[in-house]
Amino acid sequence: MGQGQPFCLGRALFRRSRILVLDEATVSIDNATATILQKTIQTEFADCTVITVAHRIPTVMDCNMVRKRVEYDEPMKLMKQEDSMFGQLVKEYWFSFCTPQNHISTLQ
Repeated sequence: MGQGQPFCLGRALFRRSRILVLDEATVSIDNATATILQKTIQTEFADCTVITVAHRIPTVMDCNMVRKRVEYDEPMKLMKQEDSMFGQLVKEYWFSFCTPQNHISTLQ
């Protein structure tokens, strides 16, 4: 993660900003650090409007709403809709994440 992103997030925390706009704050960090950052954003900005440009499915799973030109609803509601583009993205993400070639077998 570049030095600018945590610095800007720290400044927003210090200023107690009411609106936070993020362009995938977790894009260039490992999953464990991304989880910590997401939890921090959720707790520290719980009473704020957070607008996130997301490049990863897990980034939006805890959001109240997902917006795309063709869809706008809560993530879980979109996932339940048969024709949801967001739901299809989630299915593809989990399928590719859970396929055997993406995991190292402990039986080798």
